[in-house]
Amino acid sequence: MTTQDQNVITVTATVNAPIETVWKAWSTPSDIIKWNSASEDWHTPTAENDLRPGGKFSSRMEARDGSFGFDFGGVYDEVVPYELISYTLGDDRKVKINFEKNIDGVKITERFDAESTNSKEMQRDGWQAILNNFKKYVEASGN
Repeated sequence: MTTQDQNVITVTATVNAPIETVWKAWSTPSDIIKWNSASEDWHTPTAENDLRPGGKFSSRMEARDGSFGFDFGGVYDEVVPYELISYTLGDDRKVKINFEKNIDGVKITERFDAESTNSKEMQRDGWQAILNNFKKYVEASGN
């Protein structure tokens, strides 16, 4: 394992829904604002998404009590509809998301470069919580 590999964090979830439903909920701003939070005390009041290579995306993530917030965004490097999204964050970290249809629905695997401010465990837990929230949102929508 290289040092670079050791700096990559992976989270996964399988969503019991058709790939078309998963892809739409993942990429549509009106859906993103409904699922993009790690806990009930956070939310995403605004999201923009231009899902194409070279396109930009941005989500404003804020504590519901207004005590803290930040913009999460970047530029898409590769988009293969219903299969792959890769992008570069504003701080030059890379993210790769695979969507794999299987008998249980769609397995989503996110791999991302860790940042140096927070522990890898905290980053993994936060990204996993957001992915779990996405799964819950999509499955509850019953599309």
